[in-house]
Amino acid sequence: MGVDTVTKPKQRMNRRGFLRTVSAAGAAVVAAPYVLTSDALGRDGKPPASDRIVVGAIGTGRQGTGDMRGCMGFKQVQMVAVCDVDRKHAENAKKHVDGKYGNSDCKAYGDFREITRRADIDAIVVGTPDHWHTLPAIDAARHGKDAYVEKPLTLTIAEGRALADVVNRYGRILQTGSQQRSSANFRFGCELVRNGRIGKVQKVTVGIPGNNKRCGPTWTPETPPPELDYNFWLGQAKWQPYHHQRCHYQFRFILDYSGGQVTNWGAHHLDIAQWGLGMDSSGPVSVIGKGGFPTTGLFTTATRVYFECEYANGVTLTCKTGGSGTLFEGTEGSVYVNRGRISTKPESLVRDTIGPNEIHLYESRSHMGNFLDCVRTRRKAVCNEEVGHRSASVCHLGNIAMLLGRKVHWDPDAERFVNDREADSMVSRTMREPWHL
Repeated sequence: MGVDTVTKPKQRMNRRGFLRTVSAAGAAVVAAPYVLTSDALGRDGKPPASDRIVVGAIGTGRQGTGDMRGCMGFKQVQMVAVCDVDRKHAENAKKHVDGKYGNSDCKAYGDFREITRRADIDAIVVGTPDHWHTLPAIDAARHGKDAYVEKPLTLTIAEGRALADVVNRYGRILQTGSQQRSSANFRFGCELVRNGRIGKVQKVTVGIPGNNKRCGPTWTPETPPPELDYNFWLGQAKWQPYHHQRCHYQFRFILDYSGGQVTNWGAHHLDIAQWGLGMDSSGPVSVIGKGGFPTTGLFTTATRVYFECEYANGVTLTCKTGGSGTLFEGTEGSVYVNRGRISTKPESLVRDTIGPNEIHLYESRSHMGNFLDCVRTRRKAVCNEEVGHRSASVCHLGNIAMLLGRKVHWDPDAERFVNDREADSMVSRTMREPWHL
């Protein structure tokens, strides 16, 4: 990735480095999550320097700052660097980090490679716009670092396969920021489905909200603010004149940078659909889309979402604008899960217990905590690179089908469309120089 090749830096050979070497060599991975005991703590209540996880944050806007703060909430973490193409964001993040530790040691950068290639950093937290998720994560993996990457994991299906392959090749840990996998009600709901409590699953319905931002029918180019490196912000995307609605939060409503609410809320609820269906390493075999898209203005993502996926086992999944959450319907009942809520038919199912010999899904009680545990143990994260890629792929498939306005057939093993060159051309995108996978 990028414009040059840098030799992978050497790691400090402490217990953390030893575990990484063992994992990269293909030896057995520790199965149980690491628990930090009081015996491992230094005098100030923090782990000794050799056991700390040194972290850098890339992308420090609203979501990125939230992830950074969440990461620093763990005593074993030492945040040492922040990066953002918006200088004000980077400066504010540095102030927060320095205030947390009572010093001025945090370094602020404008180029993510200053963090991904720093020899003393163990892991990164990526909270950038969607079109900047994959490249920093790939560069980090190639330079010996683990990564927590916001959802959706990627901008395209091809990016996801490339990222998952690189993470595995270099023996790194990746957590996708689909935090619903670390929520007990989502896990329990999916366990009910996977253990046959609602009979044979026939249908899944995912509801997502409509767009929460609007733009006028016309727009006029503006001058980028002096604190923003706009060319770097565009990155791999084609050159377009600056407008304030193009950047920061509203990037998600422009197809060059994101996939609208399909890759925003859909990335959460479709991820749960994949989990409940046991499709974490696969996906649908066909998709038909009937979305509505803007015909004027700056925004280009769907304002009305509707697509239907069919899986090889006959299950159909519908994603549409309206409502929220994931509903599984089977021959003997249903399970509905949303944030803070689970309901079942029959109602007694919600009080059921999953037996010791039944399917128990990966239990994580803290999404960032799970990532940090996995950095230490080298166990796969609850929403690892393959999971994040496959769930994002469902989002991308839905958008492709809606853009084409017709049915497409997908081979989830080959990750290519079936006899459809037009659809295949949308699996990847040309990256603007000098950026490449």
